[in-house]
Amino acid sequence: LHKMTSIDTQHTDLIHDAQMDFFGKRVATCSSDRTIRIFNVAEDSMTLATELKGHEGPVWQVSWAHPNFGSVLVSCSFDRKVIIWKEEGGNWTIWHEFPFNRSVNTVAWAPVDLGLVIACGSSDGTISILSFSESAGWSKIKTLKAHEPGVNAISWAPYQIGGPCRLVSGGSDNTVKIWTRKTEDGIEWDVETLSGHGHWVRDVAWAPNIGLPYSTIASSSQEGKVKIWTKMNNERVWTSVDLPLEGNEPVWRVSWSITGNILAVSSGDNRVSLWKESLEEKNDNKPVWRSISRLDENGDLIVADDEN
Repeated sequence: LHKMTSIDTQHTDLIHDAQMDFFGKRVATCSSDRTIRIFNVAEDSMTLATELKGHEGPVWQVSWAHPNFGSVLVSCSFDRKVIIWKEEGGNWTIWHEFPFNRSVNTVAWAPVDLGLVIACGSSDGTISILSFSESAGWSKIKTLKAHEPGVNAISWAPYQIGGPCRLVSGGSDNTVKIWTRKTEDGIEWDVETLSGHGHWVRDVAWAPNIGLPYSTIASSSQEGKVKIWTKMNNERVWTSVDLPLEGNEPVWRVSWSITGNILAVSSGDNRVSLWKESLEEKNDNKPVWRSISRLDENGDLIVADDEN
């Protein structure tokens, strides 16, 4: 990648999210214009496939289900609704709608091994777990009291055979919380709170795990901080390090590479930077993270001199 490609989505207002499907063949975008647009992706271009209308307010986020379940998309909006969309015979329709009390800010599908399960975070401070079964259809199986001023982000832990079902959330109470399911029916959950941010937590991302004996989570905040949290599988305590970011612009999104060793960070200065843990450096026996490249606001790729 040497140059960013810009696409005219023809949205008429701010774009809040853009997500590729599992195969990277389609992109879904959502906007304050209350619509969702789905594009077919070619090598360096995108063509509009369809426009989905059903929300009555700004659409904050979209997320694709695993292709094992067909072409399924979930969206959340300021209109206090979560809509699950399904494509059949080339036509997209609303599969199910869930009403909420306040704006729904974030949605995330559980790992495919857990079935059709969605976690939704709302401005009422709760996380709702939605589930589908052939016998009962869609239902809300649990509501967790999470972050009292509002939930801003959710990310599920990678599925591990015999391991716990977990997710991480970030909220306007400046905390990150780890949720662990205690019962198979999803009714009872344990929670652990991680403190360290001084402002709203804007995003959280649980890193993919390729058999490593520890878990890793990235969190970002309004104060311009990104923290990397790690915990060994045989330990109880999470430890954290801060990325050495320049400035104090809000950090809106963090996203891991498919192997979980490179972190993308997008911030309020219109830049996206890529970070990687140094394999040679330690600071007080803690890992050291280095920027390896970044995209500036013009779309130019700048590679760091020392990639470590």
